[in-house]
Amino acid sequence: MSVFTEIEAAFARRGAESYGEGVTQLEHALQTAWLAERAGASPALVSAALLHDIGHMLHRLPEDIAEQGIDAQHESIGSAWLSRHFGPEVSEPVRLHVEAKRYLSAAESGYFDRLSEASKLSLRLQGGPHRPEAAQQFLDQPYAEPSLQLRRWDDEAKILGLRTPDLAHFRPSIEASLRR
Repeated sequence: MSVFTEIEAAFARRGAESYGEGVTQLEHALQTAWLAERAGASPALVSAALLHDIGHMLHRLPEDIAEQGIDAQHESIGSAWLSRHFGPEVSEPVRLHVEAKRYLSAAESGYFDRLSEASKLSLRLQGGPHRPEAAQQFLDQPYAEPSLQLRRWDDEAKILGLRTPDLAHFRPSIEASLRR
């Protein structure tokens, strides 16, 4: 089975589930990738944008896991799966996109206030805003900047009814980003 076929299967299994923001997991992924593509991101970062929440499609936990007070650690699950098929330019922004939210919540005035209630809930479960020493450690990581870009697209990609390209549209980015 090709990697793209596995990705399609994951979205077929769980992509219709709620993202907690009024859009589905698939709609959110497509919106995030489309924002990255429109911003001129590399194929690897477009792929990371599309697949940043793939961990939600891979675990077997219920859809409402955050409402139950549990952090599924989807970023770790997703990054581990992605690192089997892609290099760090895809897997690392995915691994760090939660840390990017924690960083921005601490470092950028007004960022936390702009988060949706669902994002605020997940932030609490994920450890809350960074303390100053954690913020610096985050910034010192090689993929901090792409993860911040990804995080901003992630935050914007929650628009009800937005028409985007379909999953197949992003296949060339996925295939260009595969580990050779």
